[in-house]
Amino acid sequence: MANVVRAAILQTAWTGDKDSMIEHNAKYARQAAEQGAQVMCFQEIFYGPYFCQVQENEHFDYAEPIPDGPTTRKMQELAKETGMVLVLPMFEKEDSGFYYNTAAVVDADGTYLGKYRKNHIPHVSGFWEKFYFRPGNMGYPVFDTAVGRIGVYVCYDRHFPEGWRALGLHGAKIVFNPSATSRGLSMYLWNLEQPAAAVANEYFIGAINRVGKEPFGDNDFYGSSYFVDPRGQVIGEPASDTDEELVVRDLDLDMIDTVRKTWAFYRDRRPDTYGDLCAP
Repeated sequence: MANVVRAAILQTAWTGDKDSMIEHNAKYARQAAEQGAQVMCFQEIFYGPYFCQVQENEHFDYAEPIPDGPTTRKMQELAKETGMVLVLPMFEKEDSGFYYNTAAVVDADGTYLGKYRKNHIPHVSGFWEKFYFRPGNMGYPVFDTAVGRIGVYVCYDRHFPEGWRALGLHGAKIVFNPSATSRGLSMYLWNLEQPAAAVANEYFIGAINRVGKEPFGDNDFYGSSYFVDPRGQVIGEPASDTDEELVVRDLDLDMIDTVRKTWAFYRDRRPDTYGDLCAP
């Protein structure tokens, strides 16, 4: 019997406030569950605008503790209600006052499984993330969920191949990459990097982007969210580059074993020759 997971990703426009944004995403999660989805990932900092286009202290108010904040608890109830594994990209405030760009992972029964903190933090015009976030300090965890082993890599992380590989070595079968990516410099990379990472690491990737213009700066987020298989082939059509869209696709996890037997990249690795990769 095929080992098929029905997975969902969501690109949405900013609604104007945090509470309505959470409810907006929850509405789509219920629609995904009605379509049989078993796991779903939202976009980067899903309940807020992408405020990193500016450097203003007021936006620290979007941060919450994870898992003890109200949004995590609310989404745990949603996971239990829908029976879906949920990946929740949020703005995290740690007890010590440190802030991170984080994704919480909640299992299908509502159990909090853990979190990934974005490791690579950009700081260029329109993406002033070092003003808000410290670099992640929890490595590259993989989470054992009701649908199998999943990992998370956030936005700018995708430009760094080492983390993709670490997730594969840790056993990830599906990796979600929630992002806030705008038209211009990196747009052509959107259709290049995730398929290349899926091929190199032989797992499925869900690439999620925001869509539309938001209150801060001139960035125009172009959506185009998609799933890609371990052969580097996009599954179905990518989402719209202008409109909100829920993308639900079937991922045949048996393909991973088939591909890994054809292209034995893990067997043929040469870690004994990779010492230079760890040099500062």
